[in-house]
Amino acid sequence: MIQVSHLTKRFGGIQAVSDLSFSVAEGEIVGFLGPNGAGKSTTMNIITGCLEATDGTVTVGGLDSRSHPEEVRRLIGYLPEQPPLYPDQTVEEYLDFVYRLKKCTLNKREHLGSIASSTGITDVTGRLIRNLSKGYRQRVGLAQALIGDPKVLILDEPTVGLDPKQIIEIRDLIRDLGKTHTVILSSHILPEVQEVCGRVIVIHQGVMAADGTTEELSRRMTGSVQLEMMIEGDRNRVLCVLRAVPGVAEVSVLTADDTKSTYRITAEPDADIRHAVFESLSQNSLAILSMKQVEASLEDIFLKLTDADTPAQTETDEIPEESESEKSKHRRLFRKRGERK
Repeated sequence: MIQVSHLTKRFGGIQAVSDLSFSVAEGEIVGFLGPNGAGKSTTMNIITGCLEATDGTVTVGGLDSRSHPEEVRRLIGYLPEQPPLYPDQTVEEYLDFVYRLKKCTLNKREHLGSIASSTGITDVTGRLIRNLSKGYRQRVGLAQALIGDPKVLILDEPTVGLDPKQIIEIRDLIRDLGKTHTVILSSHILPEVQEVCGRVIVIHQGVMAADGTTEELSRRMTGSVQLEMMIEGDRNRVLCVLRAVPGVAEVSVLTADDTKSTYRITAEPDADIRHAVFESLSQNSLAILSMKQVEASLEDIFLKLTDADTPAQTETDEIPEESESEKSKHRRLFRKRGERK
């Protein structure tokens, strides 16, 4: 659905993105991570057509964003970190305004009603946006991104500033949207990304740092599989059995009592020892009370991938002062479209 190839973006002497390539398949929910100044917002702005790349190409649904900019924009729903809302409009007026700007041809009453229902804002459509809570404003921002039924949603920090209850509500909404849309989600709330996204892309200082599932990245970071098991039986006997299993590199005792102990079993690189461990313990009549695969958390992975001696640029460095902010640029795009009409 999305193909980014050798993407580079320079702002004067600052190179915000350097030779970045990745793809997102139809129906995927992909987490897009990186520290402040990594180039995330620049990349998302290029994909959505708000910025033009210095080099490289972006295709969405097989369409090149440079040669078919309007067609690509119609395929994408974009929620910036600061939703481009107009506080003096009611929610209904704002959604109608965006509907006209996007030149949407779907039945307006049915389409906007369906979006209001799916984003949970039906009860506030008559209220001024300035009087809405932060959570409802984020929902209205999501609603504007859904107008026109785009195939792709790009969401930049959709839960920033929300309370825990609102975060859960927006997270559940994104998960539901992922059933019918391709989603790129940028967030600093790493447990949220780990729970919602099937795959993670990490960029650091404008270049690709990692791409894969959390499990794949965890294995890449640790270099091997680790199991944590609670086993009933004599500790010395259990250790002897585990250490004899082919592919086991190390066994350590985490907790112990008279009848059962918890063990950390580390496999040799690229070895999957789960079946062999289970069979060996079973053959020796040693009861497995619990077993889980230990993975590095997404936070651990992120910190390892983005830990560098050279400090990353700040977000304000990513786009120089003479360029407009993301929010202003998005609003200017809205006004331009309105003027064309």
